[in-house]
Amino acid sequence: MVKRLLFIFVLFLQFCNGLLAQARSPFDSLVNVLEKNNSVKIFYDKKQTADLEIANVTGSLDSILSRLFAGTEFSYYKDNKSRVFITKGFSLSPALPKDFFSPRLPGNRLDTTINELPETVVAATADNIVYTVGSKGGAGTTAVISGYVRDSRSGEPLIGTTVSVEGARTVSTDGFGFYSITVPKGRHVLKMSYVGMKEISRQINVLSSGKVNIEMKEDVRSLKSAVIVAQKQSNVRGMQMGVERLNIKTIKQIPAIFGETDLMRAMLTLPGVTSVGEGTAGYNVRGGATDQNLVLLNDMTLYNPTHLFGFFSAVDPELVRGLELYKSAIPEKFGGRISSIMDVSTRDGNSKKLTGTAGLGPVTSKFTLEGPLGSEKTTFLTGGRITYSDWLLKQIPDPAFENSKASFYDAMLHFSHIFSDKDRIFFSGYTSGDKFRLNSDSTYAYTNLNFSVKWKHNFTNKFYSVLSTGMNKYDYTVQGRNNPKDAFNIKFGVKQFDVKADFKYAPNNKHDIDFGIQHLIYNLKPGEIIPLDSASIVKPVSVESEKGTETSVYLGDQYGLTNNLSVQVGLRYSYYRYLGPQKIYEYAAGQPRNESTVVDSAEYGKGETIQAYHGPEFRISAKYLLGAKSSLKFSYNTLRQYIHMITNTTAISPTDIWKLSDQYVKPQIGQQVSLGFYTNPGKKSIEISVEAYYKLSKNNLDYKSGAKLILNDAIERDVINTKGKAYGIEFLFKKLSGKLNGWISYTYSRTFLKVDDPNAGETINKGDYYPANYDKPHNASLVGNYRFTQRFSISLTSTYSTGRPITMPIGTFDMGGAPRVYYSERNAYRIPDYFRTDFSMTLEGNHKLKQKIHSSWTFGVYNLTGRDNPYSVYFALENGEIKGYQLSVFSTAIPFISFNLRF
Repeated sequence: MVKRLLFIFVLFLQFCNGLLAQARSPFDSLVNVLEKNNSVKIFYDKKQTADLEIANVTGSLDSILSRLFAGTEFSYYKDNKSRVFITKGFSLSPALPKDFFSPRLPGNRLDTTINELPETVVAATADNIVYTVGSKGGAGTTAVISGYVRDSRSGEPLIGTTVSVEGARTVSTDGFGFYSITVPKGRHVLKMSYVGMKEISRQINVLSSGKVNIEMKEDVRSLKSAVIVAQKQSNVRGMQMGVERLNIKTIKQIPAIFGETDLMRAMLTLPGVTSVGEGTAGYNVRGGATDQNLVLLNDMTLYNPTHLFGFFSAVDPELVRGLELYKSAIPEKFGGRISSIMDVSTRDGNSKKLTGTAGLGPVTSKFTLEGPLGSEKTTFLTGGRITYSDWLLKQIPDPAFENSKASFYDAMLHFSHIFSDKDRIFFSGYTSGDKFRLNSDSTYAYTNLNFSVKWKHNFTNKFYSVLSTGMNKYDYTVQGRNNPKDAFNIKFGVKQFDVKADFKYAPNNKHDIDFGIQHLIYNLKPGEIIPLDSASIVKPVSVESEKGTETSVYLGDQYGLTNNLSVQVGLRYSYYRYLGPQKIYEYAAGQPRNESTVVDSAEYGKGETIQAYHGPEFRISAKYLLGAKSSLKFSYNTLRQYIHMITNTTAISPTDIWKLSDQYVKPQIGQQVSLGFYTNPGKKSIEISVEAYYKLSKNNLDYKSGAKLILNDAIERDVINTKGKAYGIEFLFKKLSGKLNGWISYTYSRTFLKVDDPNAGETINKGDYYPANYDKPHNASLVGNYRFTQRFSISLTSTYSTGRPITMPIGTFDMGGAPRVYYSERNAYRIPDYFRTDFSMTLEGNHKLKQKIHSSWTFGVYNLTGRDNPYSVYFALENGEIKGYQLSVFSTAIPFISFNLRF
């Protein structure tokens, strides 16, 4: 009896279980039943159907699906081959629109009187499907199509993608991968192209404004991958001139010291960009000083963008999407520097799956990790590097380096989240640090700490905004331990806060309007020296902190006058205030500023305005197409800079001091005019450009002989205002694809300075122009890459430049019984010319798609010819004779090897 009751109870449970399964069964289980009972094959997206609730599943296939999808965004279509396609947000139909074959209206425009179709947001996926955008009934004869273009493999936005519709102006995706284009209503073919990706052609039927989001696939062609730039014809058809773009694929192919891929080294191969030599931080653009360049990392300002004496960039290239360097025609949204803007952008992170990389080299190790967090809407990207270069310094046979140490690190974290089609938010955080000691008891350390938050909001398909805020901090310290009684610690720091709002409005295909506002707050600590510990008797000295604000507004419009002629006009207006608390010295009018000419002093309270400067900055550009493959471009820029670098070197060093403009140190003002010719001859991916420029600047800083730059509470007594002029011509030849690709660049340029300060108290070169320390007339670079197979490639880079100017001793004389040295005019001579060739070869592992870990080896030689390039030349008076010495950083060939993993 008990067994019989137990058996009945089990049957009851199974019956109840079946009823529950029938009432609420998962969609996957329902599909299995429907396919089995109806002899069909059902295609659907599991992610989209995961939340569907299943109720009554009795009846025919059509009745079940109709009840299931009633009141939802889902629909289904059954073809004549027993296949069922389930879609969300749009429906499939084998029939053409009713008026598809209607006659064309005047103006060659399609008749848009068509049947009522549901409003839709389209994600285009195939060439042979006609996609409906929007819904019938909208006012007007045109509509706006907008959306995002992404990499199908990683979900990363594709910046600079060319988007075109026949009869409408070609546009490009912005820094978020977003585009907006106005087209007539009706049938069109939407085309998109991005170098390295398969071209997209989508048939669209435009009823009203709507979204078309595109995912592009990599174009894998045997030995013909294009890697140089992101946008075809961008040099000819793009409005910008004097802008150089490098993506990470290109940067990775350029040989670098110790096998470490480097952003700065790649940039130095471009025309118009130079440095004063090896082992130097910073760079010079078109005759500008190193402090006249603004370096941005996801809108964060990097005051020192390098590691280890300039040998490594401060940003790990594995995190970078690419960089843009603006040398002229600087967009009005950028300001604060008068020479160039380098805008480095990182990737948002893979939205499809968790991936990463790892690398091991002779002096550094690094890693990156990226992927989605919970869903494709939230992604992260993080990475870091550390160095262990002390062993390398110990291998140098020179005893002077026995006690030397050097190390650095950097790390970054980036988040992005999509709230909706209209709202996205981004967070970036960055930190880095360097520490070194070169055979002395003084240890140098400097750090960067930055963060930024951005919110992008789409008001309409034509109008969006980007609101952002952030903090940028740079500090350095010098610790001396030569004697416990004299042990000291010198500190210096810059802290910058910024808030800005950028807006973009494209009312139609003829206008692109940008406008916005930015506010900066500067807090500078010019320096202090304190005892290192209680045993030290060093007297504390502190220079008063400096504070200032800079507010800017801008407005710009790119307007297509005709099919061939376009102009871009912009205005940026900046207002700067130098604030208290501060003690200000007053000097006798018309007299050199020194201690003996001080007539009074004034104390200013906290937040009180000491000095204010303001003025307009004009941005004017024009482009004229000379047919389909050539163009002429013109630009004129004026810029203002309110922060200066105080240095006694020709390049950025860790101990440089930044100084705000005050009543004596005036803002730097620059203006530049440029003219360029661009052409893409033939059918191959070849670009040729020639650009000429002329620049003027004023209020550049130079220094008096014997100037005291550190811990100087009256720096205005030791600086001299100068004005400058620079001119040059740049040639660039690029081959973008094929087994052999790369570029050749050549620049002829000159840069001169002239004392322009009536209160300087001394003149340089008798008041005439003299060459700047970074004046190097001839610069040439060759970058070549050859891919033998998909797994094996080689790269070669050669660089030549004229030696930089120096001031030489040309004689001796006696003064008071002691020998003295007589020097030439400022920078009248030059050190020997610079030449270097680097070589590398890369061997990659197999390219199996299902393989989880991919590896590669890179072998190479830095300074292949072993040339003894001088970094500087100095002179010393020894036993009444002048002796010259040449300092070289790398005077021999340096082999390297690195190993990298990608998973």
